[in-house]
Amino acid sequence: MKNKQKPEIQFEKNKENWKEIKAGSIFYSISDKNHPNLPVLSASQEKGMVFRDQIGIDIQYNIESTKTYKRVVPGQFVIHLRSFQGGFAFSTIEGITSPAYTILDFKNKEEQDVLFWKNVLSSKTFIKKLESVTYGIRDGRSISFNDFSTLKFVVPNYEAQKRIGSFFKNLDDTIALHQQELDALKQTKQGFLQKMFPKNGETEPVIRFKDFTKPWILKNFEMICESFEYGLNASAKEFDGTNQYLRITDIDDESRTFLKSHLTSPDCNLNSAEKYLLQDGDLLFARTGASVGKTYLYREKDGIVYYAGFLIRGKIKEIYDSEFVFQNTLTSNFKEFIKISSQRSGQPGINAQEIATYSFLVPGHEEQIKIGEFFIQLDEVIDLKEEELEALKQTKKGFLQKMFV
Repeated sequence: MKNKQKPEIQFEKNKENWKEIKAGSIFYSISDKNHPNLPVLSASQEKGMVFRDQIGIDIQYNIESTKTYKRVVPGQFVIHLRSFQGGFAFSTIEGITSPAYTILDFKNKEEQDVLFWKNVLSSKTFIKKLESVTYGIRDGRSISFNDFSTLKFVVPNYEAQKRIGSFFKNLDDTIALHQQELDALKQTKQGFLQKMFPKNGETEPVIRFKDFTKPWILKNFEMICESFEYGLNASAKEFDGTNQYLRITDIDDESRTFLKSHLTSPDCNLNSAEKYLLQDGDLLFARTGASVGKTYLYREKDGIVYYAGFLIRGKIKEIYDSEFVFQNTLTSNFKEFIKISSQRSGQPGINAQEIATYSFLVPGHEEQIKIGEFFIQLDEVIDLKEEELEALKQTKKGFLQKMFV
């Protein structure tokens, strides 16, 4: 039976039982409304404290409209108790926030470690505690500060708190560093997409591989693809373990890879659906909705995949390199083409005939392959960094579950 007075994992120097204490003995609520000319902040479980005017909300505000807002200073905690799913945040900046948020600070700062409690209040264990005392309906569940004060936490002494807080800070710093490296890699790719494909009005790219000097030739998708075909008109069912069903929402908006976290299979007789099986080098286009124009290149490593009806498949001719053609669909030129061509009276949409008209400059086959291979290698580095980052995040989640009671 699990010991509720100590976590599964403890530091060697702090292997004593933890003590149970009520939130009201640790925190008090602050309602300081003295806030001349301070920025408006918003709390988020994912992003912490952010300036509202940086995310497009309440850009035009004045003292009169925010006179009931509460002042927040670095080191304080912000919780949306009226709808706790709105998030928890630890403030590192000074500003004001909506009266819907509850501002918490320690009653005795010398006995509590800020970094320790930052992780306690962002853990799933804390969310479960809140759920136990909330009232109201889904997405509108609330908790009063008095009820919050009755919540019980099992915590170690101050020295153990500091060690745990420092441990998670180091882990967070490592995660932040990997995130910065990933962002830099993605920016690097965007830079190469701009410089390795000709811009509008230009006949060759800024950067070319050595020994390639022949001019690029203007082509369109009608010349490059031997056919365009619409996908399978079938609903999705539970994944059968073999036959994967690719829909618009299964294509990652950023990486354009097949998201396999919620796999499904086509709900139809697959014996008559062979023509909807993807083959290596097939290029898919989303033809409707907010993601219109989003593309995906099928590679054999993705396994057995059928594609759905709101996707258009372009069968690229063998004389063209599919990787080169796919990377072209990630350029600003293609995005602008989709933006203009997909305009409809209702939701955005594009058909195969319209896609076929998209024109872009194409080099010789060997140069296409060289460019395609370059982006394959760059994408692999990005994928590896994303995997490392996700592994670190999962490691942190595991420690959050095992280092707190």
